[in-house]
Amino acid sequence: MKSELFYKNPKTILNKGTGFLSGYTHSLNPYTGCSFGCSYCYVRQMPVSLFREGEWGNWVDVKNGAANLLRKELHRAKAKGNVTIFMSSSTDPFQPVEHKEKVTRSLLEVMVEDPPEFLLVQTRSPLVSRDIDLLRHLKDKVRVSMTIETDSETIRKHFTPEAPPIQARFKTLEKLVDAGIPTQVAIAPILPSGEYFPEKLKPFVDRICMDDYFMGDGSGGKRRRKLRIEKKYAQLGLEEWYGPQVIKKVYKRFIDIFPENQVYLSQKGFEP
Repeated sequence: MKSELFYKNPKTILNKGTGFLSGYTHSLNPYTGCSFGCSYCYVRQMPVSLFREGEWGNWVDVKNGAANLLRKELHRAKAKGNVTIFMSSSTDPFQPVEHKEKVTRSLLEVMVEDPPEFLLVQTRSPLVSRDIDLLRHLKDKVRVSMTIETDSETIRKHFTPEAPPIQARFKTLEKLVDAGIPTQVAIAPILPSGEYFPEKLKPFVDRICMDDYFMGDGSGGKRRRKLRIEKKYAQLGLEEWYGPQVIKKVYKRFIDIFPENQVYLSQKGFEP
């Protein structure tokens, strides 16, 4: 699916960290909209999507002049104290348009010149490996959080058909770790997976963050309930994988393989 592109000239680029992201001073979104268009994405129920023509996933706003804005705003913010940034809260910074537009890369270049205290990069895209050269410069001031919600391609295609294949994410994870980039896996939201999912991740990371539809959408699950996502589980006969009890089952699987202090739940796992 190809998204329609729009070019915008925003007045600001850094937003105050609030709610689920209150552990950060700021959030940073290189784009508005996301062409991965995941079926369960809570942003579908936010004003940015609800009051916009076109279905979520079918349009993307490219933020012109983002790097210059960040350079000014970051300098001002750092003058007031430590700055911690979550990139991104409502889009994927490495979605396909980034290949050409390179807005995210331009923002990383600014942060290499003038580093924040901490940067979390949240993505599901193999394109993040393109910028290993910049991420290396940030050393321990960065963490890449790679979303891998399941180990099943069948499940991935059912819930997120436009998102990158699971195996490509595993390969990207390996590249990041080999390059010495601090990395975690975000199983968020938890989708149906096999019992050996923890063993598959164990060689790559020592930090796992998991979240579900009920803790992690910033509204106690209300936004996602409006999406009627449980219907997609029913289509596969996997109703037992939908509900607040699922995270307990998956958490137990992981702490059987990972030390308990390496497995984080919901908001705590995304904090600096």
